[in-house]
Amino acid sequence: MNLSPKYLIKLLENNGFLYKRTKGSHQVILPFHGNKDLPKGTFLAFLKHAGISKDNI
Repeated sequence: MNLSPKYLIKLLENNGFLYKRTKGSHQVILPFHGNKDLPKGTFLAFLKHAGISKDNI
């Protein structure tokens, strides 16, 4: 399973979410540190919070 932040953003966009760099409140912040993968639990937690089943990835 690809656990990169770029892949997570692509999954979210494919499910109707919009990726936009903003400042201020009321936003979801993805930990994005170069080419490092996200921990599996963090990746799956973002999917769960977005209402995306892990079976759909």
